[in-house]
Amino acid sequence: MSAPEGAATGFDRVGLVVHPRREIDAALATIRAWAREQGADVVQVPIAGQDRDVAPDAGAETCDLVLAVGGDGTTLAALHAAAPAGRPVMGIACGSLGALTAVRAGALPGALRRVAAGDWTPRRLPALALTEQGEALGRALNDVVVVRAGASQVTVAVLVDGQPYVRFAGDGVIVATPLGSSAYTLAAGGPVLAEGAAGVVVTPLAPHGGTCPPLVAGAGTRVELEVEPGWAGARLELDGQALAAVPERLALAWVADHATLVGLGQDEPLLAGLRRRGILMDSPRVRARDARDAADGRPSDQPSSPRSARP
Repeated sequence: MSAPEGAATGFDRVGLVVHPRREIDAALATIRAWAREQGADVVQVPIAGQDRDVAPDAGAETCDLVLAVGGDGTTLAALHAAAPAGRPVMGIACGSLGALTAVRAGALPGALRRVAAGDWTPRRLPALALTEQGEALGRALNDVVVVRAGASQVTVAVLVDGQPYVRFAGDGVIVATPLGSSAYTLAAGGPVLAEGAAGVVVTPLAPHGGTCPPLVAGAGTRVELEVEPGWAGARLELDGQALAAVPERLALAWVADHATLVGLGQDEPLLAGLRRRGILMDSPRVRARDARDAADGRPSDQPSSPRSARP
């Protein structure tokens, strides 16, 4: 494994994006010691709404590498800051590993040595480019959400390559990337896209009647949303951050390789991570059967054979 061809293996400046409250002092001490060995400056990449001050401010475009110290939310914020400048981000978990963090804080010294030696691989992440009547509103790595802002429902029409898919009244709609398919849209009953899939998931939120199942569309598909906000209005969110725009007619387009995560060759597969965190869980009947097998001395960590074969 190695860094992308032509990438520098030394660093002049390292940027930090930090969790606003989590305990990160030990991780910061490790990073500062490593940076001194590299002869690199340590700065903090400004993030909107983040007031925790750990280093002098500097833009991501001035950094060779951005380190996100906290968890998945912190790493997502770092990716948004670093992607326009084409800078890689390494997610550091000060807690349990998530979908975006590459290493736990306790294993940080070895991980930083590997990165300094160029022993890492780029993990490319797609995004959804959001426009409204031709005006660019931003890009989402997880999802774009239209949701009612008050007691009234919103009415949404979903169009796929100009063809109507469904119109419904309800709480709103989620349009997610493969990464985002394991987040809000999964909680709302949408499908999970397996790692490596290139597609977009459209999931209606609490539709009131009708038949409007979640839709999986290809990466090259143009998805449009026509929104009637209702008397209470509607809110538009991009990766959980509310935008000032009032959603009426939105277009979403796939952007390949929008952001880059540092991979260390030990990245947990998406589905394995979801199972480890209990987001995906076997049914109670299957788990009870596994418990019986374990009590009988039979292995239960592999898919079982048909139960009719059991004596």
